[in-house]
Amino acid sequence: MEVDVLNMEGQKVDTLDLPSAIFEAPINVDLMHQAFVRQMANARLGTHKTKGRSEVSGGGRKPWRQKGTGRARQGSIRAAHWVGGGKVHTPKPRDYSLSMPRKMRQAAIRSALSVKAAEKSVVVLDVLALPEIKTRLMAQSLDRLVGEASALILIPEKNDDYQRVVLSTNNLPDAKTLLVNYLNIRDLLSYDRLILPVPALPVLETLLASEKAAGI
Repeated sequence: MEVDVLNMEGQKVDTLDLPSAIFEAPINVDLMHQAFVRQMANARLGTHKTKGRSEVSGGGRKPWRQKGTGRARQGSIRAAHWVGGGKVHTPKPRDYSLSMPRKMRQAAIRSALSVKAAEKSVVVLDVLALPEIKTRLMAQSLDRLVGEASALILIPEKNDDYQRVVLSTNNLPDAKTLLVNYLNIRDLLSYDRLILPVPALPVLETLLASEKAAGI
């Protein structure tokens, strides 16, 4: 798949063939959905907790005698129907995490990348760099590259040049920077455009292209 290579000004400077193993892989919607559900489930803390009847304070004795008062019989003021009583059938701490084989996770990411490529939503940059840390400069570049669409910007590695891009993007609500090694299905599906610097392609190929490298 041949795509245009742009600079930060949005001008075409070259063309590039995207790896077909990554950007022309079979599209499996069910697999992408399963990977997305797994990632969202694994993000849940599961620390919710409410107190049951045996855990709330008070209620150690019968509030009044069983008979003769004219009132309904009660055994404890901490029963569920009393104000301040214990709760019934409410959440308890639990683990929401789901498992999914790495082969399937990698295939889901390749599938999502193929969808982006088929929709012409992959923007390839020759160089991703800014002269200084300035949100305005990054906003202007994104406006030229993707217009009003939201964008996921892949960062090949951690260094000072890319750090300026990261810091300049942090305050933009419709853009996010992400190290290539941390590419995931949720971010791929959450943003309209994928901004891919040319130096990030080898890293992406190492992670996803060959079955041996991807653990598939």
